[in-house]
Amino acid sequence: MGKADLTKWMDMNGFKNAGLSERLATAAGAKKALLEKFKAQPGVNDPVFAEREEARRAIRVAREAREAERNAARDARKAAEQEALKAEQEAQAAREALAVQELAEQAKRQVATAAEAKAARDARYAARKARSR
Repeated sequence: MGKADLTKWMDMNGFKNAGLSERLATAAGAKKALLEKFKAQPGVNDPVFAEREEARRAIRVAREAREAERNAARDARKAAEQEALKAEQEAQAAREALAVQELAEQAKRQVATAAEAKAARDARYAARKARSR
């Protein structure tokens, strides 16, 4: 494969041996193309731009409204859960108070029964002592 064949082969593959000036010119052309593309976009005073901004604003307002609605629903749900929890705690406290009251009454009955039994024992003991005298 000779030098001519190699050059022909490199040209066929799209290989370019570009110098610095060619690369700078290509970069400048690319920058110019980007600038033209940017300039082609509608400006702030363009009705299309205003239309797009209005559509974005409407979307943003709708999004904020949905978010506020979700927040309100979440707050209402939390308040309901707190209220249910508070009611359950109050019911539990009432059940515990009733249980304590029942225990106190049961203790009173046991003390009264024990006192009656002691009085009956004492009466029997006194009667036995009185008979033996």
